[in-house]
This record gives sequence, structure tokens and C-alpha cells, in this order.
Amino acid sequence: MSTLSLMLGGIAAISLLVGGIGIMNIMLVSVAERTREIGIRKAIGARRSHIMMQFLIEACVLSILGGLIGLGLSALGLRIFAMIADMTIAIEWRAAVVALLFCVVIGVAFGSYPAAKASKMTPIEALQRN
Repeated sequence: MSTLSLMLGGIAAISLLVGGIGIMNIMLVSVAERTREIGIRKAIGARRSHIMMQFLIEACVLSILGGLIGLGLSALGLRIFAMIADMTIAIEWRAAVVALLFCVVIGVAFGSYPAAKASKMTPIEALQRN
């Protein structure tokens, strides 16, 4: 494996970690801001799994949107580079699908803690918070 491949792999791993932490922070803020909503939903019969699934889906949607924006910017950057270098460069569709699947995995992995935190709230605890 070449040094360039190792360096690009390291940069990709760090980018995934930073993006995942960003998603987790956004979801934790979302849980904190929506405690009353969570309490009301639990009081009228929502199960723990319903609350958890809601926040996991939101984390996945954020991740996929980020991935789509990243793919779009990459395609734009490659098109500009190809015009400057007078080359033909394309993003392979399989690589794009794998990247979006990684987005889903990152969304589930880093959205799990906020989703679990939200689902463990009792209705009384959630409704008493300001």
C-alpha cells in the first residue's frame, strides 16, 4: 500500500469521525430541545422503540444529506479539475453507493446514544424539564 493511499485513508477516517461527532452533537441538542415533545409522546402511549427509531431515522437522514452534498461537491470538483487538466474523470456509481451506505452506518452509530437517551426518559421527567 502506498503512502498516498494510507494518507488518504487516514484523512477519510478522521473526516468520518468528525462528521459522526457532529451528527451526535446535533442529535443531543435536538433531544434536549424536544424533551417536552418526547414526554407528551410517551404519555400518550409511544413506546421506547418508537422514540428511538424517530431519532435514529433523523440521524440517518442528516448523514445521507451530508453524503449527497459531499458527492455533489466532489463531482463538481472533479469536473473542474478535469477541465483544467484536460482529462476525463468520473465518479464510479458503486463507489457513490458505498459512500452513501457508510453515511447510513455513521448515522446509526453516532445517532444511537442520543436516541437511547431520548427513549429512556420517563414522561414525568421529560415534562418537568424546562
